[in-house]
Amino acid sequence: MNKSNMDAPALLWIDLEMTGLDPEKDKILEVAAIITNWKLEKIATYQAAQKVDEKLVKERMVGPFWDGVSTTRDKLISQNAAAKKSAKAVEKELLDFINPYFENATPVLAGNSIHQDRLFIAKEWKTLNQKLHYRMLDVSSLKLVFENVYSIQFIKKKTHRALDDIEESIGELKFYLKEIK
Repeated sequence: MNKSNMDAPALLWIDLEMTGLDPEKDKILEVAAIITNWKLEKIATYQAAQKVDEKLVKERMVGPFWDGVSTTRDKLISQNAAAKKSAKAVEKELLDFINPYFENATPVLAGNSIHQDRLFIAKEWKTLNQKLHYRMLDVSSLKLVFENVYSIQFIKKKTHRALDDIEESIGELKFYLKEIK
């Protein structure tokens, strides 16, 4: 990659908060996206909440994980109660957000355990899914190497909110790249 391409929009960082982790049963509640270049400099930011049936929210947002993050769960439930946008409307907004930056390029999806988010994107936002590159930049792959091979750990706050999680993922990748240097 030549130096001039380092400044161009390249990575589409997405994080989703869902009612759970099963794309067949659960739904996306919240999305955040940050576009960066390969220097990991922020170019643009987007975030939204989409409305999910409240019965599904009550059925799916239970159990040990949710009990462990009850403050986050309560905020997401409250946000969902006020949300007005449908999945289709949020997908359109996301595409409108992305398109000006990636007119001549295919966005590479980036994040932590991004394959899981990609399953939900494929299920709920098919047009967006088709726009994305088949390759993904998954920071959690580096996490595994650094923790298990080098005993180097990046400590996250674990707020479980979409925008916070992306910003931490970008910070985590910067941390690992600094270690490599």
